[in-house]
Order: sequence, then structure tokens, then C-alpha cells
Amino acid sequence: MKAIQLQSPGGLDRLKLVNLPDPEAPKSGEIQVRIHASSLNFHDLGVVSGKPGVADGLIPMADGAGVVTAVGEGVTEFKTGDSVVSCFFPTWLAGRARHADFVTVPGDGIDGFARELVNAPATSFTLSPKNYSHEEAATLTTAGLTAWRALVIDAGIQAGDTVLVLGTGGVSIFALQMAQSMGARVIATTSSADKEKQLLAMGAEAVINYRDNPNWGDTVLELTGGRGADIVVEVGGPGTLPQSIRACRIGGHIALMGVLTGFAGALPTVELMRKQQRLQGLIVGSREDQQDMVRALENFNWRPVIDSSYPLEQIADAFAHQKAGKHFGKVCLSF
Repeated sequence: MKAIQLQSPGGLDRLKLVNLPDPEAPKSGEIQVRIHASSLNFHDLGVVSGKPGVADGLIPMADGAGVVTAVGEGVTEFKTGDSVVSCFFPTWLAGRARHADFVTVPGDGIDGFARELVNAPATSFTLSPKNYSHEEAATLTTAGLTAWRALVIDAGIQAGDTVLVLGTGGVSIFALQMAQSMGARVIATTSSADKEKQLLAMGAEAVINYRDNPNWGDTVLELTGGRGADIVVEVGGPGTLPQSIRACRIGGHIALMGVLTGFAGALPTVELMRKQQRLQGLIVGSREDQQDMVRALENFNWRPVIDSSYPLEQIADAFAHQKAGKHFGKVCLSF
């Protein structure tokens, strides 16, 4: 089988296409999946760019979608021919958060899905939404489930809420689509006039250019009659968090899942306290959360937004495109 391996110490030029032996028949409790697609996330970019401690020869990519080709003894949930999508935390099956690291995450602590075949415990996958392409399903593992958890599980979104999404990456676009499907209004930020048009065409009620308007938190307050956003999908981190706190309503929810602007910074704790907001960090979600999301997606009338698709052997080009920040939605691998 074809696979991509990351050679130490990392870097896009250290992603190598190799031929590896096909896996043997799946063991008891396992399934074998022919992987047809993956999608790129900021987390994956961090891993391949030289994250410390990554094993030499690691197969990258946390997201994987494909078809079950064989079923091990004792597996009853799946059958040959089922379309499936991987889970970000294969050992977090349900309940409260159990992980604060990535040692069990495919493409980081263990080999991921930049390969044609994989054997894994059946609980490492869920069924894909009916009628989704493999590329569309592959966008769900990380970005889709992160947006779902932020809005539904943690924030308890309600019809009539105002949701603020930052930028046009995978999580933010998913959050826009999900929020609208649940009866919420969406305000978005971007630095691109072209992306502003795309966001408005997707149904965003208002779009704020954060380069032209660095105090965009005040603009959100103006757009909401002084109330602020009920939920903020905060993907930026320390560089955007002060404005997100400003933009969020009294008693509102800020879902923090991004570090695009860095890993540490000053925080206006007095305003956060005074406005009695809930600032909650999150890393994706559980297998049960993913199953709930899949059921919901099958009832929505939209599909994931895919910016572009690359073959497996052009994985470095795909990451370069992602790193340039010009994409709108998800960048995928299809093989």
C-alpha cells in the first residue's frame, strides 16, 4: 500500500511517499478500512512542521474516511462495504472529556490515515453520514466535531441565539452552517473582501473585516443592539480572545479551541469576570458525540465546504496551500 511517512525532524520537505506491506486480516474486535480521503487541520500542520517528540516515520493525518473491507471476529457494528469515518480520540468512547494530550490521536501519538489501508479497533470509527462522499466525511473527524461540541454539547445553542465565528477555516465554516440549521443568526469575521462575499452568500447576517476594524468586538455589540453574541467560536487564541470577550454577551459562552495567534497572552480577566462569561477550552469530542453529530447531519440540507483536493502524493502542496491561509473551508486529500 501507498503511505506517507514523516521523517525527523519534520517539515513539509520531510513528507515521503513510501510503499508499505498491506496489513493482514483484522484481529478480533478490529475492522480493516480502505482509506479514500483525509482532510487537513491546523493540528496536522503543527505535527508535520516539526512538533517535538513526534516519532520518526510517523504516518500523519488525524482524519480518515473510507470503506470497510474486512471485519474481525466479534465485530457486529460494521459490515463489509460500510462507509466509515475515523474518531479523533479512539479511546474516548463517551462521557466527559478524558484527554489533555494527543498520545492516542492518529497522526500524532499513533500512525494516522495518510495511507491506503488500516486495521484498527472497530471503536476507532463511526458510520459516515448517508450519501456523503468520502471527502465530505473526512472533514468531520476534527473540524466538524469540534464545531458540534462547541455549539451543541458545551454551549447548548438555542434558536434565536447569535453566534460569532472567526475566520473561514473548517471549524468556523462548520459552525456557521450548524448554527444556521439550528435557528441561530451568525456574525463572521474575515480579512478578505472575497471571503466576505462568500460568507454573506452562505447566510452570515453580517461580516466584519478584522484588519480594517481591529476593535471588532465593539462592532459585534453594535450589531446586536449592545447585547453581544451568545456564543463565540474562538479559533484564534490569545491574539483574538480579548475582542471575543468584548463581543460576547453577559453570561455568554466562549468556546476556545484554537491557537492560530499563539499559545499564551494577556487576558482581560476583569471584563471576563464582570460579564460573567464562560470561557471553555475544548479538544474535539467523543465517539458518542460523533455518532450524535452524524445523525444530525443526515437531517440538514447542506454539505461540508471543500476548498480544494489533492492526491496523496501531493500532501506537501496541500499543506502549503493550507499554511498560506487562502482556503475557504476544508482542504482534502483524496486517494
